[in-house]
Amino acid sequence: MNDKKTQSGARVIRVYADTSVFGGMHDEEFAEPTKIFFEQVREGRFRLVTSAVVREELTAAPERVRRLFDEMARLAEVAGVTEDGLRLQQGYLDAGILTPNWETDALHVALASVSRCAVIVSWNFHHIVHFQKIPLYNAVNRLHGFPELGIYSPREVIQYENEDEVI
Repeated sequence: MNDKKTQSGARVIRVYADTSVFGGMHDEEFAEPTKIFFEQVREGRFRLVTSAVVREELTAAPERVRRLFDEMARLAEVAGVTEDGLRLQQGYLDAGILTPNWETDALHVALASVSRCAVIVSWNFHHIVHFQKIPLYNAVNRLHGFPELGIYSPREVIQYENEDEVI
């Protein structure tokens, strides 16, 4: 998992995109920042990581969402479910961050962590991008020997046109 650099010399950030991001492209509220996020992946600003879990969750999605996933998967690292991922997922559940009803959301965060992503992006504000849960996910990561994970919506990580700073 070597860090790559852009032509300007900036480090390319490893970003895990969960299922909600792919569906966000076709949601009126989230479409524009999602489109920019995927454009910036194509431009090499982000190193996209996604997972077999996302692929599975999208089997029932509309065709246009599945096509987007297939296109982006060609540019991405697609993480499989590993023992480390399952142990970390269980750590989140044991800590009460999420209940077993939402174990797949915990698995997304775990796979992003074990894949050594710097950031996970999600439009899931109930179980992932939530101010009370983020420090808890990171506390469990530290207990299991994984680094802290930035947890944001795509809107928060994209660089807007004519801006030098990431918002």
